[in-house]
Amino acid sequence: MKPTTSEPKKVKQKISLIDGHFTTSEALDIINNVLNVKINFHKLQRLSLTEGNTLDECKYDSSRIGQLLKEQKIAKDFFKDVRLNGGKLRINSTIEITLEG
Repeated sequence: MKPTTSEPKKVKQKISLIDGHFTTSEALDIINNVLNVKINFHKLQRLSLTEGNTLDECKYDSSRIGQLLKEQKIAKDFFKDVRLNGGKLRINSTIEITLEG
């Protein structure tokens, strides 16, 4: 009988999403696009909860969408200030995914 060796399961994954130097307008485009994708994701999730239910009162938690919209405004203000002072920006973003349970 062949001994069985089980390889350890991968429980963590890292994805280097953004890594580089950018002009202010490039950085603004990148951050806005990432935030817009997340905002739209939450809007679609919210919509899917009520789709087809004509009796639904459409009460749902929109706090995450609100937080992301606030972060988007903060980012725009930051980039506006940076643009006035010139210079390039460095953005480094890693997504870390961990298996739970």
